[in-house]
Amino acid sequence: MRCKTNAHLQITHSINQKDYVDWKFKNLSEFVLTPPKSYKGNGTRIGYRFFTRSLPIFTDYYFRFYKKQKIIPKDLNLTALTLAVWYMDDGSKSRQSCYLNTQQFTSKDQEFLIDILRDKYDLRAHRDKDKQYFRLRFNTEDSQKFIRIIRQFILPSMQYKIPI
Repeated sequence: MRCKTNAHLQITHSINQKDYVDWKFKNLSEFVLTPPKSYKGNGTRIGYRFFTRSLPIFTDYYFRFYKKQKIIPKDLNLTALTLAVWYMDDGSKSRQSCYLNTQQFTSKDQEFLIDILRDKYDLRAHRDKDKQYFRLRFNTEDSQKFIRIIRQFILPSMQYKIPI
């Protein structure tokens, strides 16, 4: 997200995730003037992206999630769909475990997310060091539970993120 007078949302992924960008475009099309386009990134990278219009609705979200750095609002409602989109955007797997990349959040916000996941979904996540920063990790059992919660929303082209 970027904000001047009003904020806009930029949806950018690799061309390999074209189906996912197209799905997001379909769901956000009322806020968009032009469809997604491919572009040449650094080196041989080909990206695929679109931008929403700058609108007050996005400005409201911008100020809910961005202060001096990204924050987790205290009234965050993590639905199964929200978790699925978050995982498709910023999640990963390693062997049988799922990760949510939360490296840009403070440890306090990460602990708050851990509490939400525990209280709402009975999911046990913990902070896991990734190089110099921390992200959230589910053990094997909770990864399976997490996937059961979000599976119905995971697009076919994003199934590669699901541990087998």
